[in-house]
Amino acid sequence: MTGGPAPVRSSLARLIPERMDVEREKRKGWRNHGILVVAMEDPRLGWPEREMIKHLAQKIFGQHLGKETAHGQ
Repeated sequence: MTGGPAPVRSSLARLIPERMDVEREKRKGWRNHGILVVAMEDPRLGWPEREMIKHLAQKIFGQHLGKETAHGQ
């Protein structure tokens, strides 16, 4: 016998999700729909960019309920 046992086949295999390329999806969202998704911790952003994004987000969505707000800072 060569090659060992055959892999198990399942009709459910098509439902196993593939790993998503998050950066590619963000890029597509921006280019196709004008939607911007940005993490405040993104190392590509400097302090001025973070502050601008924070200001815009607070204006549109209200106060962030993250660590800083939860502790009263």
